[in-house]
Amino acid sequence: MEPGIATRMQYISPFYVMELLQLAKQLERQGRDVIHMEIGEPDFPTPKGVLEAGRQCLHDGQIKYTAATGLQPLREAIGQYYFDRYRIQVAVERIFITPGATGAFLLALGSSLNPGEEIIMADPCYPCNNNFVRLFGGTTQYVKATAETNFQLNAELIRHHWNEHSKGVVVASPSNPTGTLISPDDLKQSVEQTLALKGCFYSDEIYHGLVYKDKAVSALQFSDKAFVINSFSKFFGMTGWRVGWLVVPEAFIDPVEKLAQNIFISTPTQSQYAALACFSRENLEELDRRAAVFAERKDYLYKRLIELGFEVEAEPQGAFYIYANCSRYTDDTFKFAKDLLLAEAVAVTPGKDFGHNRENLYIRFAYTASVDRMSAALDRLEQFLCQYPK
Repeated sequence: MEPGIATRMQYISPFYVMELLQLAKQLERQGRDVIHMEIGEPDFPTPKGVLEAGRQCLHDGQIKYTAATGLQPLREAIGQYYFDRYRIQVAVERIFITPGATGAFLLALGSSLNPGEEIIMADPCYPCNNNFVRLFGGTTQYVKATAETNFQLNAELIRHHWNEHSKGVVVASPSNPTGTLISPDDLKQSVEQTLALKGCFYSDEIYHGLVYKDKAVSALQFSDKAFVINSFSKFFGMTGWRVGWLVVPEAFIDPVEKLAQNIFISTPTQSQYAALACFSRENLEELDRRAAVFAERKDYLYKRLIELGFEVEAEPQGAFYIYANCSRYTDDTFKFAKDLLLAEAVAVTPGKDFGHNRENLYIRFAYTASVDRMSAALDRLEQFLCQYPK
């Protein structure tokens, strides 16, 4: 490494899909019609009521720092949301407003993880989580997850892989990239097993609300000792506003507040006032309608991919991704994705971004485009497959 660059940076992995996204943008500048199925961002605009609340905040001119813990009415609204949706009471003091789910993860790990300690995660998983662990001097133990466990961890896997360096467990449900859920029983047992081992349990719940059959359950329904990460980006459709939240165990209230004061000062004020409007009855009804659209898209994409010869080992139950095995066509999905983009202007995400578990055999398809656009993309994909060398 170059002198002056921190040695930790050699352990921070890039987003490989960004190379493909850069190429997609280049193709668009050349006049190509690129269909994007690589980005995990809802294509719906921010809801009107939320936009209006943001405009009103600007109009009033009170764009000052809030407390590091966040806007008190927003924290209270989130607390009420937990009662309305999960029938659990969460003390407002335990709720912190953060700059997106990323900010929530940084506070959770920064307040609990020591250098040299290890976090257990399913493989495949969201790649940034490992980078957050590395940033604080920890290491990640990837546990190979398969369709047998719905690509999720369970208590048995946690117990088997726990060692003297283990500090905690990250579970994401619904998961990125697989869109699968952990069952209520498995989540309960995983939380209990981790706490019995005197570890920290971190529950990534940013895709709650985008669940299409069974309901997602929160780790907070089983213990108030869990860290829970959530965001206004996915279900609430506020990606660019950069606002999320973290629920912490009571013992971590003061350490997390101190860390938030130093790292962030506060989450953007306008975004917090806009997020307040998310919890109106009208807005929640609109978000549920959007979730129903995602469910229809999932069914369509799943059916088409199967018809094209892709193997979906675990049908997704939430989020907006399908993680498809492409081994019938390639053993190098990064090259496959690049060739597909150049030939047919369809952008997808290779499995290389999501861990080390047969990653070169998988592609993540995001159904964040309309059925009409996906139909065009899949027609192009079918044409590409007819010519792609096996």
